[in-house]
Amino acid sequence: MANPTYDRKEQFQQIQSGLLDGEQIIAVYDAVGTGTGFIGLTDRRVIIQDRSFIGKRYAITSIPYSKITSVSVVSNKSWGGSFFSTGAIAIHVGTHTYEVEFRGDQKSHHVHNVILHYIS
Repeated sequence: MANPTYDRKEQFQQIQSGLLDGEQIIAVYDAVGTGTGFIGLTDRRVIIQDRSFIGKRYAITSIPYSKITSVSVVSNKSWGGSFFSTGAIAIHVGTHTYEVEFRGDQKSHHVHNVILHYIS
């Protein structure tokens, strides 16, 4: 597998410390906005740091690709431009949706495509 892509070394190391035997990191991207700290993609699951808990607590949530029902590109404008003109995606897992916003549309495009590859 190619070298993983990441924004911040400490986030990459946090994901790396929790890998299962034989699991490979694909990418770790920093998230912007409230709620999500970062998203990690491996060859087995999506890992999201959720900072929305009361009392400055956070959770690291692992989502196996088999539990993801769909992935969406999120935008607050019409689709007049490019399909990936936004830097946000939504990951749908049962009745819960995780929304992650990135700095730049290339990261959202990459995350969307990796998830779609593993859920298809």
